[in-house]
Amino acid sequence: MPTYKRLGLMMGYARILTITVACAVLGLTGCGGGDGGAAPSTVVTQIFSDPGLDGDIEQTSQNSSTITQGMSPTVQTVLAGIDPVALTEFRAFLNFPLTGAGGVPGDARIDSAFLEVFIDDLQPINGSLPILVDLVSFQPPTLLATDFDRTLQPPLAATRISPPIAHSDVGTYVSVDVTSLMIEAQRLSLPDFQVRIMEDLGPAIAALVAIDDTTGANRSARAPLLTVTYY
Repeated sequence: MPTYKRLGLMMGYARILTITVACAVLGLTGCGGGDGGAAPSTVVTQIFSDPGLDGDIEQTSQNSSTITQGMSPTVQTVLAGIDPVALTEFRAFLNFPLTGAGGVPGDARIDSAFLEVFIDDLQPINGSLPILVDLVSFQPPTLLATDFDRTLQPPLAATRISPPIAHSDVGTYVSVDVTSLMIEAQRLSLPDFQVRIMEDLGPAIAALVAIDDTTGANRSARAPLLTVTYY
C-alpha cells in the first residue's frame, strides 16, 4: 500500500485529470564513490484510466463472447470474475496512457507504481474473489475476443491482489502494487499501461466484482488511478 492516498482525498476528492507532482528525496545520499551527493529527486505522476477504452469481455460459451468497451450513460463499471447466476466469466481491461503531458518519460527509471480501484459491488455479497492482474498490450487499443485468453493474449507480467476481494472492500478503494508490471511496460516502451483484471487461476469461484469507472461528476474521486513514482 503506498504511503500516500489519492491526491485530493482530504480536499473533497478534487483532482485534475492527470496530476504530476515533483518531490524531493529527503535524507538520502548517493551510493558509491563516497562523494556524498544527494540521490536524484523523484517525480510522482497520477494517471486516470481512459473511460473510452476501458471495458470487459464476457465469455458466454467456449466459442462466443460479449465485448463491452467504453463507458456510457448505461455502463459505468467494468466487471471481473464469474457471474454467480449466469456462470459466465468476465475479465476487465483498463487502459492508462503513458505518453504526453503528465505521462511517464521513456527514459524514466521506475521507483514504484500502484493501481487503485474503487469497488462498487461484489456478488454474492458474502463471497471472496482472488484477483490476478496481468500486464497486456493490445494496439490499437481495441478489445478483441482473443484478449480474454491468456494463451492468445499472454501476460507480459502479472501480480495478485492480496488478500482476495471481500465484502469489506465494497465501497472502498483497493490498492495493488504493480511496480513490477510498470517496470516491464517501461522496458518494452509501451505507449499505454494496459491491465487485464481477472479471477485468479485455480478452482472456479462464482463471484463477480464491479469496479467503478464512472464518467459522472465524481469521476475524479472514483476513477481507476495509476500512481507512478520515477526518477
